[in-house]
Amino acid sequence: MSWQYRISAALDERRTANAFRTRFVGESDGTGFIHDGQRYRNFSGNDYLGFSRHPAIIGAWQQGAQRYGVGSGGSGHVTGFHQAHHELEHTLADWLGYQRALLFISGFSANQAVIQALMQKEDRIVADRLSHASLLEAASLNPATLRRFQHNDVGSLQALLSKPLSGQQLVVTEGVFSMDGDSAPLAEIHAIKGTALMMVDDAHGIGTFGEGGRGSCAAANVKPDILVVTFGKAFGLSGAAVLCSDDLADYLLQFARHLIYSTAMPPAQAHALSTAVAIIRKADDARARLARHIDYFRRQMAHIPLQLARSTTAIQPILVGDNQRTLHVAERLRARGLWVTAIRPPTVPVGSARLRVTLSAAHEDSDIDALLEALDDLSRE
Repeated sequence: MSWQYRISAALDERRTANAFRTRFVGESDGTGFIHDGQRYRNFSGNDYLGFSRHPAIIGAWQQGAQRYGVGSGGSGHVTGFHQAHHELEHTLADWLGYQRALLFISGFSANQAVIQALMQKEDRIVADRLSHASLLEAASLNPATLRRFQHNDVGSLQALLSKPLSGQQLVVTEGVFSMDGDSAPLAEIHAIKGTALMMVDDAHGIGTFGEGGRGSCAAANVKPDILVVTFGKAFGLSGAAVLCSDDLADYLLQFARHLIYSTAMPPAQAHALSTAVAIIRKADDARARLARHIDYFRRQMAHIPLQLARSTTAIQPILVGDNQRTLHVAERLRARGLWVTAIRPPTVPVGSARLRVTLSAAHEDSDIDALLEALDDLSRE
């Protein structure tokens, strides 16, 4: 079999299954997505608080670029660790109640780095079945044994944790699940984890839940051993941080290859993120507005004959099932000026294709009404 045959066959298989992924060139103006000269109401982004266009955060990035330049110039282990990074790490650790924070260029790299650095052949990773691809991929590529427990099923987790083992165990879950929008039973998981380390990726909970936006774990009154927060959602920027103890931070600084061998994030970005933290801590009005949008959308969807997932977060998936039907509905919504992405396998399990609706505090009531009206009409076709 030639390389060309292998590549062509894989692409043909995706096309036949209506699972072929396509990128669209466009730009955002906040709650709008502009593509080919047309503006769409955007219900596919993760800018949950609308802060990607916050003037103070934009101004902080511009100020940081003037002070530090536009790049870090190297790995943080060489010359790339700037004062802006140092200040952001201390700000995050203080805010979230940890001894240390370490910055990463993305949530994907943070998850990969932690699992690859920590786990050894005799160890076991016990992960929620619906954990993010970055977590499951790192676990599957690791020499440790990977076992997946049934989604949000504490009994299934406990059964796996109780099996004999010579090494250590790591429990992995998300705070809010990116494709389903539901929340993990963090308090119950913490109560039965025993000597295992608990790692929570709270990419979709940080900023939107908990007192001062401290996330899903704070809302559940739980402090996991390892907390991963990302800045591409409620913060409105990009990047990530791992929150942990002093010893674990020092260990990762020695052994986390994604941290050691990657160019550090631009210090201007870190400077902007420090401003974003200060704004998020006081953003009770934005969180309340987002909560009102979620409640209103769910109440109105109860009258529309479509299957809405059980979620009380900004992620409101509409389960369609069939790939072709999901693509058709997404295209019909675009024809009405609404951008809602069709999510299909392998991102989600086979037979569970969906429209991943995401809500933002920046949406107007009229935006949500337009989406509801279109969904109601399409459901009756």
